[in-house]
Amino acid sequence: MSRRRISAVMAAVIIGTAAPALLPATSASAAACSSYSSWVAGKAYVTGNIVRYTDGKAYIAEHDNPGYDPTVSTWYWEPYACDSGTGTPAASFVVTEAQFNQMFPSRNSFYTYSGLVAALSAYPAFAKTGSDTVKKQEAAAFLANVNHETGGLVYIVEQNTANYPHYCDYSQSYGCPAGQSAYYGRGPIQLSWNFNYKAAGDALGIDLLHNPSLVQTDAAVAWKTGLWYWNTQTGPGTMTPHNAMVNSAGFGQTIRSINGSLECDGKNPAQVQSRVDAYNRFVGILGTTAGANLYC
Repeated sequence: MSRRRISAVMAAVIIGTAAPALLPATSASAAACSSYSSWVAGKAYVTGNIVRYTDGKAYIAEHDNPGYDPTVSTWYWEPYACDSGTGTPAASFVVTEAQFNQMFPSRNSFYTYSGLVAALSAYPAFAKTGSDTVKKQEAAAFLANVNHETGGLVYIVEQNTANYPHYCDYSQSYGCPAGQSAYYGRGPIQLSWNFNYKAAGDALGIDLLHNPSLVQTDAAVAWKTGLWYWNTQTGPGTMTPHNAMVNSAGFGQTIRSINGSLECDGKNPAQVQSRVDAYNRFVGILGTTAGANLYC
């Protein structure tokens, strides 16, 4: 069994509700965001509300709050980017929402496009490195692996509950404070193991070791954990999936880094083929080519 996770896509009970419409954490000019109502201290706001702060910049509520200051309470608010003069979201991702919906026609409403776009700010090099072709190939590669892990963005949590107690590595000094069975696969890359929740949480500034359920209840957090693994972890491979795509190692090396110990080198060719088929379909939707070295 891989120390990262168990690979096979399993039948799932769908958990979670539609997430708020979140957008990239970047600054917006006063002119661009002038159409939004001014923030009022002490006024109750709900998830998805957009306000214009006293500095002229816009912020979107990530969580309901009783009027906390957007520049202080960053858990509740996130900077909201706007197009110049329009007050509309700034384009920032090589995959449009229409293309995303075409890729995942039966997706769970938990996995929002806006949640994904919001998560991109955590790893700004993702799908923004290299030529337009490379950017699209990396986005397609990430989403193809996500497609395989979640059955087309349908499954939020690992459903083989018999596996849940196996993901606690007590050799780690911090142990498993949320419980031995709390670190099962969740989210777009099915994050699992206590040490991965700890590492991902530390990197993202979120206490996932004590609150692993955030990965199945907060769409932006879920997407960020997937991007954390993609951009920073080599898993059983020799490079991160991000580096595999931007350095022309090929899609096959992303598979190796995600679940190569269980799938690559002839161990499960059907699973590998599933990932490759999705990748070929997604690059077609994005209007680019797949490149070389598709298999591992």
